[in-house]
Amino acid sequence: MDLENRISLLVKLGEFMESGDANWKIAKTKTFHQNPWFIPEFIESAVHNTVFHYLQRNLLEKWVRGYHFPAKNNNPENVGIVMAGNIPLVGIHDFISCFLSGHRQYIKLSSKDPWLFPVLLDFLFKENPELSKEIQITTMLKGMDAYIATGSNNSARYFEYYFGKYPSLIRHNRTSVALLEGDETTEELENLADDVFLYFGLGCRNVTQIHVPENYDFIPLLALFRKYQWMADHHKYKNNYDYRLSLAILNKQYYMTNECLLLMENESPFSPIAVLHYAFYKDRETWFPPGEPGTLQCIIGRNYLSFGKSQQPGLRDYADGADTLKFLLSL
Repeated sequence: MDLENRISLLVKLGEFMESGDANWKIAKTKTFHQNPWFIPEFIESAVHNTVFHYLQRNLLEKWVRGYHFPAKNNNPENVGIVMAGNIPLVGIHDFISCFLSGHRQYIKLSSKDPWLFPVLLDFLFKENPELSKEIQITTMLKGMDAYIATGSNNSARYFEYYFGKYPSLIRHNRTSVALLEGDETTEELENLADDVFLYFGLGCRNVTQIHVPENYDFIPLLALFRKYQWMADHHKYKNNYDYRLSLAILNKQYYMTNECLLLMENESPFSPIAVLHYAFYKDRETWFPPGEPGTLQCIIGRNYLSFGKSQQPGLRDYADGADTLKFLLSL
């Protein structure tokens, strides 16, 4: 298939994902029953963002114009892809990139998200049966020519040990922070709540720390964050909240809460589920992103990524800042 046909097929895939196909509905239901973190609302959010920010013809055509594609990939490599499972369909950008590059891909799905991708691939195979030779789901990734692997810092060490001698793209833990100035509007703070709470805060693009000026008034923030009060009824989230609250009380740590989130002062940009870290800054002009280099996926705030947009990445918003398409086209 040439590039134009591949783009057309991805557009059709997006239309399928927005359809009421019975098998697609069953897959989403199975996903929720197997993984309680993937509630239907968040699955639909992931699907919607994938379709409208990735699988639109104008976006795909604009994206590929920035790269040199051969008319047809006559020497495809075998690319092994290890997909993460922290949020629904989190690995679809790697799939899209590899599909457009024309390489063969062997996908190892996360046990947390095993139902969605097979239905999408079945749709593609019905549209073009030859693709079944080009895309496969597998449990073993031995003998590949190149690898793309996403996971925690701990799993990344294993990936580097096994895959490091091959061309590889290995991703580590990342998170996101927000910079507040103290005069944010109600709408901006409500949108920030989406950055914090979507997918229960499990994504690398979720805000896990806010930076605020000294003497910041947290009361309006906590009040507006109550739009996600329903999370207190989700058993897994509530267990995390209760555990972190108990630790704070036992350790006599200062905290603030609206009964669905704990606000705690901490210099680390990484925070546990149900906890949002905050840190004070003195001067907006001299503020700089915290943490070790390479730990931040995105920054939310004025003059940065807009409030509420962290979980709406575009095709050029590469995980870990590593250009996946450039890597694949260089093989």
